[in-house]
Amino acid sequence: MGMSEDPTPPDVPADTSDQVDPRRSVQMVALDPTFLRRSVLIILVGILLFQILEWSALRLAGFLFNLLLAWLLAISFDPLVSGLAKRGLPRALATAIVAVGVIAGIVIFLVLFGGALASQATALVLSVPFLIVDVVSWLNGTFDARIDPAEITSNLNLTTQQLADLAGSLAGGLLGIISGVFGAIFSFVTIIVFSFYFSASAPQIKRFLASWLKPERQVVFIEVWDISVRKAGGFVISKLVLATVAAAAHVAFFWIIDIPYWLPMGIFAGFVSQFIPTIGTYIGIIVPAFFAAFNDPWDVLWIVLFATIYQQIENYIFSPRISTATMAINSGVALASVFIGAALFGPIGAIIGIPVIAIVIAVIETYGRRYELDPELHDRV
Repeated sequence: MGMSEDPTPPDVPADTSDQVDPRRSVQMVALDPTFLRRSVLIILVGILLFQILEWSALRLAGFLFNLLLAWLLAISFDPLVSGLAKRGLPRALATAIVAVGVIAGIVIFLVLFGGALASQATALVLSVPFLIVDVVSWLNGTFDARIDPAEITSNLNLTTQQLADLAGSLAGGLLGIISGVFGAIFSFVTIIVFSFYFSASAPQIKRFLASWLKPERQVVFIEVWDISVRKAGGFVISKLVLATVAAAAHVAFFWIIDIPYWLPMGIFAGFVSQFIPTIGTYIGIIVPAFFAAFNDPWDVLWIVLFATIYQQIENYIFSPRISTATMAINSGVALASVFIGAALFGPIGAIIGIPVIAIVIAVIETYGRRYELDPELHDRV
């Protein structure tokens, strides 16, 4: 019987050249102790510097905001200062004359009307709950509504006690004076001193900043500075003059017809109509008319007639003369700047919103380029 061959080939050792030893896949990374210490130190120093900057920003926020107000104030009165300087007066003396004139005007106003303004403002605040009761009573009687005035005043935080506390602070209570006098004095002195410095040293500041630029950019910087300051300053000055004239006219008329709180209402109507574009005129009429309606309904008619006549006089006589050579700002842009400023910085932000946007628009108008609309598009727009 023959021998049969096993079809199964003998075991062949597997090729282990492609197999990787698991121990070889582990890569050991050695960190340089010097590099590690340096990296940790840099991170810690960075965190420390960030904390210091954050702490400094929080502590200096009020001071920096006062510097912003001082700069805007200096720009606002720059046309007056520059006008006196062109007549041969030293710029520091011209700045001092303008500053003394403004402060003297404020002091005279406070001496003549400060007491009346404080007392009427206090009475106005205290009258709000009673005014709400009158309005709700009229609505309930006219439309058979079932509105609870006490619930409204409570939801609006306008209870008599809360308003009495607010009125006490407005009237200048002892605690209010003690708590706020130092901060108010510091802010006032900061704004006055730095606005005087910014105005008197404007040429030196301008040259100093321009010296950090390349020669070809210095001309652009100086021109932008001059045009923006001139246009924005003229715009603010014109608005202040128009607001003062409007406030004086409204105060006088409200005093003649003897409406309640004639002094704060007249000031409110005059300044709101100028510094809140488009809707400011209507707000300045509606608010005094609303308060006057509960005293004598005929006063509402007189207020509307006076405001209409005065607006025409301002548009055709005062504004063209006072606002000549000043820039025009789109009413929508100006209104947006007021609301943005109020959202960022409160009531003061609403006031400075327009000067800031005036500077921005002055720069854009100086170096921006506008093109004529294609004649073929005239019928489509």
